[in-house]
Amino acid sequence: MEGWTYEQTMLIAQAIVLCGQGIGAGLALIAGIGPGIGEGFAVGKAIETIGRQPEAKSDARNTMYVGCAIAESTGIYGLFIGMALLFFNPFLKYLGA
Repeated sequence: MEGWTYEQTMLIAQAIVLCGQGIGAGLALIAGIGPGIGEGFAVGKAIETIGRQPEAKSDARNTMYVGCAIAESTGIYGLFIGMALLFFNPFLKYLGA
């Protein structure tokens, strides 16, 4: 960093923070993959259960709904963290942005 001005150094620091911010947001949004797989698996198993024991339809359906709601909350948390990293970065105020 020899010979760089203060403005150039701050611009590089801002670029590094924004790069980390984008990478972190992308990784946080990957959290949506797990709930999708889990919900698909749960619905498939519920359909198998209903096909084998039609009298257990309401129990299987209710349990599936609760499980899918819990799994979906994980994806929503990941979405919120990703959006927070993109739009509410607290570190940029220390870099003069």
